[in-house]
Amino acid sequence: MVLLTRVRRFRTSCLRSALGRCAIAVSALLVGLILAPDTAVAQSALTLKGAQRIAVERSARLAAGDAMISASREMSVAAGQLPDAVFKFGIDNLPADGADQFSLARDFMTMRRIGITQELTRTEKRRFKSERYTREAELAVTERSASEAAIQRDTALAWLDRYYLERMRTVMTAQAEEAGLEIEAAEGAYRAGRGSQAEVLAARASRVALHDRLSELDRRLRSARAMLARWAGEAADAPLAGEPDISAVRINPRALDRELEYHPEIAVLGRQVAIAEADALLAKANKQADWSVELAYQQRGPAYSNMISIGVSVPLQWDQKNRQERELRARLALVDRAKAQQQDGLRAHVAEVRAMLNEWENGLERCGRYDRELLPLAADRTRAALVAYRGGKSDLAAVLAARRNEIDVRIQRVQLEMDTARVWAQLNFLVPDGAHESRPASTSSSKERK
Repeated sequence: MVLLTRVRRFRTSCLRSALGRCAIAVSALLVGLILAPDTAVAQSALTLKGAQRIAVERSARLAAGDAMISASREMSVAAGQLPDAVFKFGIDNLPADGADQFSLARDFMTMRRIGITQELTRTEKRRFKSERYTREAELAVTERSASEAAIQRDTALAWLDRYYLERMRTVMTAQAEEAGLEIEAAEGAYRAGRGSQAEVLAARASRVALHDRLSELDRRLRSARAMLARWAGEAADAPLAGEPDISAVRINPRALDRELEYHPEIAVLGRQVAIAEADALLAKANKQADWSVELAYQQRGPAYSNMISIGVSVPLQWDQKNRQERELRARLALVDRAKAQQQDGLRAHVAEVRAMLNEWENGLERCGRYDRELLPLAADRTRAALVAYRGGKSDLAAVLAARRNEIDVRIQRVQLEMDTARVWAQLNFLVPDGAHESRPASTSSSKERK
């Protein structure tokens, strides 16, 4: 028995020595990480603006928009030119039977003919066609701007989701560690006869429930990382850096009608109005027909003289009332339709943005209330329950209930800020980042609105 006791003491001494050496090594590693230059960390960290820049650079959608812009501009130049001349050649009046059958020279009416025809499209009509494609190029530019704003907004949403989910996980991990300490305390109290087995089981159940919530949170976090990788690629695996300032947006709520004129979707509707107006001008110009001029040279047999023919072709617009006039009225109706859609779209966006501004302001207000009142109250309740339990005036169930309440309040605080940040991203990236610099500044905050 004495030998066995000595062996156990020796093992305990060795274990403590090993743990001491491990603690020293870990401490040295942590000190090294703290004192080492943070250049590598800074280079690998992914900021919100960095993620948006990467998403814009690697976007195939914007490359497609650039191709559309180039195509429309090329068509604008081509549409302003005269149509291609038409080269004609053939044989006229070739005998089909008789003594001169298939002879090119014996019959005086047989002629080998070459000629050229040119349609003389009016200058005004060519200018309208060119302007129509110019409007399409402007539409493509605006659509590209809308795509860039959508990419920046969606990238910001993905970045913010991962950022706040990681904050939630940090809170829950810390609470899980405290739950382990509570289990040890409950087991110690049970062995000392000051607690019940039910309290031990309740503490263990609380930790299991917390781990289950962590598992669900890990699933959401993996989904958030996958969504961020959709925009930022391999850079999405880097740690996130920089806490976003969601207390201000670039839009002025007092002048939403003017502000939203720069909104890409509203600008797209405006470009569609311009295209419809260009089509109407072209339809009006089509009421005047384009002439065609033809010049031909006919060669006959050696016994006959050759000939030259000159001709003019003019379309006969005998039914303008049911053709050209109706086409013009149809184009003018499409102009009215485009203008109505633009006006309705602007009203819808104004209402939507006002609702988002209200939600954003309310989120900021509630976050402040959590920081000032709810979080301190939840922490005080937990401390009071723990003091009462240690003093024998309360049971462990009250401590666990207070702990769960504090965890819920902290998670709700992060979730509320996450929801507010998502609304902030939708407001802040209504237009591409940097586009606001070309117009008067309109940055506003919740303090200014109050």
